[in-house]
Amino acid sequence: MKRNPLIPYGIIAIIGIIAIVIVSGMGVSQREAIQADQNGEGKAEEVASDDPEALYEANCLSCHGADLGGGMGPGLTDVGSKMSTEEISEIIQKGRGSMPPVQVSVEEADTIAEWLSEKK
Repeated sequence: MKRNPLIPYGIIAIIGIIAIVIVSGMGVSQREAIQADQNGEGKAEEVASDDPEALYEANCLSCHGADLGGGMGPGLTDVGSKMSTEEISEIIQKGRGSMPPVQVSVEEADTIAEWLSEKK
C-alpha cells in the first residue's frame, strides 16, 4: 500500500498554524498588560505612609537587607546610635555616597528616619 507523502507535511502545517494562533493570543494579552501598567492601571496598592516597616520594605530592603544587616548598602542595625533622626532623614531624601536619594515624600522619609533612629 502506498502512502500519500503530503499527509505528514499537512499535519505539520496545521500544527504550526495552531501554534501561531496560540502564541499570538498570548502576545496580545501581554501587550494589554504592559499598556495597562504604563498607564498606571496595573499599579499595586500604595504603601501606607505611616507604616515605617512597610516603607522600609518597599524602598530600602533591597540594599540594606531584610534584617537591617546590610547587603549592597551598609547595615542599619545600630544607625540610631550613630546619627540623629534629622541626619537619617536628610540622607534618605538627598542620598549619600553611592546611595541615591529615595523617591519618598518628606513625611515618609521622616517616618522611616524616626523608626531607624530607634535602632541602637
